[in-house]
Amino acid sequence: MSRAISVTSTVRVPEAAIQVRAVRASGPGGQNVNKVATKVDLRVDLDGVEGLSAAARARLAALCRHRLDADGRLMVSSQATRNQARNLEDARERVRGLIAAALREPRPRRPSAPSAGARERRIEAKKRRGSLKRERSREGW
Repeated sequence: MSRAISVTSTVRVPEAAIQVRAVRASGPGGQNVNKVATKVDLRVDLDGVEGLSAAARARLAALCRHRLDADGRLMVSSQATRNQARNLEDARERVRGLIAAALREPRPRRPSAPSAGARERRIEAKKRRGSLKRERSREGW
């Protein structure tokens, strides 16, 4: 029923790692919602994703940690439309987006020191605040 999900030329989710189930959707839809299974539950075995480096696999696991089932498979469901085929495509697109996000390496954070002007402004603000409090304490209430 479902075909492989291609993320890049080297990274793909093979058909064997994908499990699709159609269920009845909740929400509006009239009598149709009681008869037609339009919601799509897509499960992806993360170990079956081909072409991922160890670092990208770790990032993917961290990104998907709240969407994993008891067997460690990624669960994505879609009931955005009243059409099962479009919901399947939407779920596949969301899986593709998650894997693509895991492929991007985060930029390393480089610590920076505040500029001399920023330090000066901070000290000046602290002095103003301190003098305001000092003035308040001198007044007799």
